[in-house]
Amino acid sequence: MRTLLRPATGRPALTDIALLITRVALGVILVAHGWQKYHEWTIAGTAGAFEGMGIPAPTAAAVFATIVEMVGGTLLILGLLTPVVAVLNGLNLLGALVLVHISNGVFVGENGFELVLALIAGLLVLAIHGGGKYGLDALIVRKKAALA
Repeated sequence: MRTLLRPATGRPALTDIALLITRVALGVILVAHGWQKYHEWTIAGTAGAFEGMGIPAPTAAAVFATIVEMVGGTLLILGLLTPVVAVLNGLNLLGALVLVHISNGVFVGENGFELVLALIAGLLVLAIHGGGKYGLDALIVRKKAALA
């Protein structure tokens, strides 16, 4: 029997709503950080900051971080290529965690790891479960199934 908690897919309907909220929230945060790197700090400024933090290949890292956050965040909001984008952003943030934040303790006010760790956790959920039925990934799958 199909209900709010158990739709025909077998997955709780609230799971798809939770995945939508997670995707959009993480996407907005990532876009904001990528936008900041590109428009406020500039790529050169971000690369300089990365160099000062000891990040290897700081210019390449700045370009990668900016693109994966802005483009990837937008794709998360749309629910397109969700697992791939989640993994790429997760790896980007894992580098930030290990190279910058972990040695500063927990609290974000002290440049600690709490925000980075929370973002990684959310991205891990999306990498494993995908973006749910309320996104372009699911729409594409439904269209392909209808055509088959």
